[in-house]
Amino acid sequence: MDAVDQSAVSVDVVALRFWADDAAATFGIAARPHEPFTGHVALPGVLLGRGERLADAARRAVHTKLGVPADTIGPVGQLVTFDEPNRDPRGPTLSIVMWAVTGPHDGLARWVSFDEPPTLAFDHNNIVVAARGLLSGQLWKDLPLTRALLGDEFPATRAVDLATSLLGGRPDAANLNRTLAGIPGLHKTDERRRTKATGRPAAVWAFSGDR
Repeated sequence: MDAVDQSAVSVDVVALRFWADDAAATFGIAARPHEPFTGHVALPGVLLGRGERLADAARRAVHTKLGVPADTIGPVGQLVTFDEPNRDPRGPTLSIVMWAVTGPHDGLARWVSFDEPPTLAFDHNNIVVAARGLLSGQLWKDLPLTRALLGDEFPATRAVDLATSLLGGRPDAANLNRTLAGIPGLHKTDERRRTKATGRPAAVWAFSGDR
């Protein structure tokens, strides 16, 4: 049997930020210090170490490439695999794309909008487009993702802002309310909270039980 060349395996991460004062979800990028694409911005990524778990590699990428403190990296999950043989000029490299949620910190990472991402190295713009579609589909189904982004309680306007930034358009209010009502462990409270200078106070939703 002929020998088969082995492809390298990289773990590239769409690191998400949606902190209390953020109006939209953004993702982190950083300039590459080495070839190829020296100086070009890219998603944080690392080669998967021998015996390393994907989640550990994703956390390592976010920590070392974006400078996010390890203790502010929340849940991570797997999204999609990119296997085009020529995606990396160094040779065949399989990219396993992960998501990660980051908490507030004082790091120097650059956070950019899904609506207007800059030109990224490799095929990372294609990765962002695919990841955005997948994340919008998982947002209300993957509870660790949902709770990490929104917290244990949140006004409905936060859910609207988050959904808008991932969907690329404002969700229908009635449909969103039905979706929220169908999430296990999530309920609408009696509290209403004003989040903007004008307009009615928003209903507050809260998760019950442990994460």
